[in-house]
Amino acid sequence: MSVTERMRTSARRETLLGDQPGSFASARYVRISPMKARRVVDMVRGLPVDEALALLQFAPQAASETVYKVLESAIANAESTEGLKAADLVVSRAMVDEGPTMKRWRPRAQGRATRINKRTSHITLVVQPADVVDATKARKGGSK
Repeated sequence: MSVTERMRTSARRETLLGDQPGSFASARYVRISPMKARRVVDMVRGLPVDEALALLQFAPQAASETVYKVLESAIANAESTEGLKAADLVVSRAMVDEGPTMKRWRPRAQGRATRINKRTSHITLVVQPADVVDATKARKGGSK
């Protein structure tokens, strides 16, 4: 994608990637608590895409299936819109934001009721070529 074409991209892409090559995908309103989803997302952050897919495929956590689908979508977006090769991609950013909470009531003893919070998550994964991620780390001076 040329620089002039990239000027017409969304504000969301601008905040996640800037003018660097790469792609992202997100799943919104996923019915899993953000704490549980963050455990899975923290495992794949910084990994090459093929390793991350293999790890997610066999992870026992319930959120790993959803994160796997989002990662596959991000890879497909990078291949189709940016023309990048899947073998070169790395999960550069991965985040889980809290979505709206559904509030439900559960009857309890002696006429009381307690509130049940059914939490939702917004999962976003960003994939970039490995050389871009390494150059960014070198520029920032960190080894995170």
